[in-house]
Amino acid sequence: MNRRQQLQRDAHWVDANTLIDAVASAKRGEADGRLALSAAMAWVAYACPDATMAVYDNITSAWLGSGPTPEIPTNLPEAPLQDSFWRAFWRVVDGHDEGYDALTITVAVASLGQALHPDMADISLQHACRHKGAVDAIKNPIPHYTDIDALADCPKNSLGHALYQMIIENGYDPEVLDREAIALSELPHPLHYLNARILQMHDVWHLVAGYETTSSNEIAISAFQLAQFGHNYSSMFLAAVMAISTFKEPRGFTILMQIITEAWQHGRETPFMMNIEWENEWNDSLETIRARHSIPIYQSIFPADLLESIEQAGLLKRLRLIFQLLRYNLRLRQTRQATA
Repeated sequence: MNRRQQLQRDAHWVDANTLIDAVASAKRGEADGRLALSAAMAWVAYACPDATMAVYDNITSAWLGSGPTPEIPTNLPEAPLQDSFWRAFWRVVDGHDEGYDALTITVAVASLGQALHPDMADISLQHACRHKGAVDAIKNPIPHYTDIDALADCPKNSLGHALYQMIIENGYDPEVLDREAIALSELPHPLHYLNARILQMHDVWHLVAGYETTSSNEIAISAFQLAQFGHNYSSMFLAAVMAISTFKEPRGFTILMQIITEAWQHGRETPFMMNIEWENEWNDSLETIRARHSIPIYQSIFPADLLESIEQAGLLKRLRLIFQLLRYNLRLRQTRQATA
């Protein structure tokens, strides 16, 4: 059995102690730990979203050293992971060899939705309808498109002005993806609303919750969104990213896991943001909004531009970054030895 077959075999229900052991193994730099964590993340993303909270809570608590450690529920609704899905999944993983940017990996991961078993559609719907961060909001009407002109008229030092500047200066689409092109209107209302609103407010949450638009922070905000709203695409994205790391870039696995668990914890500790009428907040400052809704700013032990710095830095800076990362990995292993 090769390692890809092993991940496929292990993408099923797992108990909390096994996840804790997998975290310890991954911190020691062992391939089996990386594989077990990637398999658990794939299982909740593509087969059993109702187990997401418990699986990520256990991984995060073990990785960061504090937090809830619930039992993983049994007998949850679960979609089969068929051979046709795995072929599509490995194509996404192998796409890393040709290079992904923010748009191409988004499209690649989104395409996996077409490869899922038909049962997953209703399972995802029911999951969204039960998630505490989404259950009230998904009763709302489908939101109108973002009014760029209204943002342009917002006062300086306001959320609306900051959002307008982000969109214009970076050439962003305020909706991220065209709703009609990805057929959101064909989804049941709860999923239509949830996906449309998350796409529309993605950059708002970047600004308010303190996530920059760097590679590492885009990964992090996916974990934040998953914790906040049970967003299934975010779960699919994270599972794909960690599989790519496991099979293509294993040296970066611990860095990505640190970033993901920090952001998951941040999402769990932040009051649910989906119910906020963000269009009513445009004229207020970020500081005022954060205070009003008790929203803490995301913080990581790594700089936001870590991945870009590693790729683009000169030799001396790159050596300094590599040394810092080696110290981080050494500290992980020493922590595991001290608590074993």
